[in-house]
Amino acid sequence: MPGSSVEPTEVFARLNTLIHGRPEAQAVYQAVVAAAVELVDGCDHASMMLVDRAGRFYSAAATDDVALAVDDLELAVDDGPCVDAIVEESFQHDPNLVDGSQWPELARRVVAETTVRGLIGYRILLDGEKVGALNLFSDTADAFTTDSVDQAAVLASFASVAVMTVRAQIDSDNLERALGTSREIGKAVGLLMAAHKVDDDEAFELLRKTSQDLNIKLATLAEEVVQGQRVQYVANKHPQP
Repeated sequence: MPGSSVEPTEVFARLNTLIHGRPEAQAVYQAVVAAAVELVDGCDHASMMLVDRAGRFYSAAATDDVALAVDDLELAVDDGPCVDAIVEESFQHDPNLVDGSQWPELARRVVAETTVRGLIGYRILLDGEKVGALNLFSDTADAFTTDSVDQAAVLASFASVAVMTVRAQIDSDNLERALGTSREIGKAVGLLMAAHKVDDDEAFELLRKTSQDLNIKLATLAEEVVQGQRVQYVANKHPQP
């Protein structure tokens, strides 16, 4: 049975090292769902479903096609433990889809179209906001026990930390890129001010107009101006009296 022969502390140590190594978000999410199969008794497949800024659900990571298929079915019927885990306040647990289910349409399709017979959905929180769910699937009815639920709860808490860390890193990287872009534009404006003996507003407008003429992004042009690749074009295109 998955989870029974793996030392949890080793798995969490591995996840912690990965997350704080600043990898791509996809690698972090993939590691979390892989850990679910290792750590949670009865878990054969797992996925992570997140909510984008427009409020749409999407599969951010999955251990295999089976997990993706169940995610797709939940989204298709707009109902199920994983979707409800995001929307509701508690985890969702259906250990036996064959023996009745609170999500009858989903259960019917999952049983007919996949090998899955049991489900657990745990919400992922970020600063109190529900941003996704950790979804666990078993191919054996009633394989998810109370121990499985407790194990999944711990991993879901870790998943929340992982998502928070990834998003903080992304925000930091975006800020660094934005600051870098601002610096490049500032440098380019300064060079054009000196070259054409104009003030900063005129230099910025010159840079903006040249960006339109060349049909390239302002930041890209600014970088090239600083590197000296487009200064002559700007001078020729907009000669000063």
